[in-house]
Amino acid sequence: MEKLSFSGHESFVCRQFWLKKGVDFVHTKKKFSHATAVIDLGVGKNMVSSIRFWLKAFDLVDENDEPQDIAEYLFGENGCDPYLEDYGTAWLLHYYLIKNGRASIYNLVFNKFRKERIEFTKEQLHSFLKRECLERGSKSYNKNTITSDINVFLRSYNKPQQGDKIEIEDDFTGVLIDLNLVQRSKQRNNENKLIDLYRIESSQRSDLPYQIVFFSILDKIGSETSVSMRELLVSENSPGLIFAMNSEGLYNKLLEIEQNYPEVTYSETAGNQVLQLKSKIDKWNILNEYYGL
Repeated sequence: MEKLSFSGHESFVCRQFWLKKGVDFVHTKKKFSHATAVIDLGVGKNMVSSIRFWLKAFDLVDENDEPQDIAEYLFGENGCDPYLEDYGTAWLLHYYLIKNGRASIYNLVFNKFRKERIEFTKEQLHSFLKRECLERGSKSYNKNTITSDINVFLRSYNKPQQGDKIEIEDDFTGVLIDLNLVQRSKQRNNENKLIDLYRIESSQRSDLPYQIVFFSILDKIGSETSVSMRELLVSENSPGLIFAMNSEGLYNKLLEIEQNYPEVTYSETAGNQVLQLKSKIDKWNILNEYYGL
């Protein structure tokens, strides 16, 4: 079973310019453990650790802090969106965060927890994560660590509301905050106390660029030339699960892909809905088209 990993963010949500700063830093071949890292990055010691964590979580660097392809593509010398100005980039980073699984809570919530419930409290999410740890025989369960992970997870996707204790820079500049994936409301529990209720509902995701969806499909299927609608909707790390997209939304994206790429066909025969590739397509070319490169 895959090893679960929690903590490392030092309770900081990933801020808007941290990823660019981090990729620039690793290009210098300096170490995050060096005393000068706080000066080079212009942040406090705990934030240095947090930046390194988020670089790994978003699959921008490997375990040896070497830049990955997506890091160079987005944040390198000729990066296509180094300052995260394009809305599609946030979706792309969200995809890598879930697929990578380095920060286990994100992968578990979108791939598994949402199949059990789309509406939840912090306590219900905590119980799920504790169960996952114990079922896998993992020693990674720690009540305080999981609580911290849940708080950072929710703050990553959920804008602060009136009455919240917030750090303005921290909670309004998160790289995933504008995706609107997590909704929060107030509800009274059995003891008539007002509690926060969170919801990650599958929707059409009309604001999600079809090119980002197509990139994720090509990344998922590798050398395969066909994939079923069902697999794209409910299999692990599928666009349906990662982007919290319902069947109608996915169907519309597949039609857009077919309309824009002659080498792609979407067919429905005898109840089988299949996306087929007539020839190999380079996933990076899809991103190039999206970013106008």
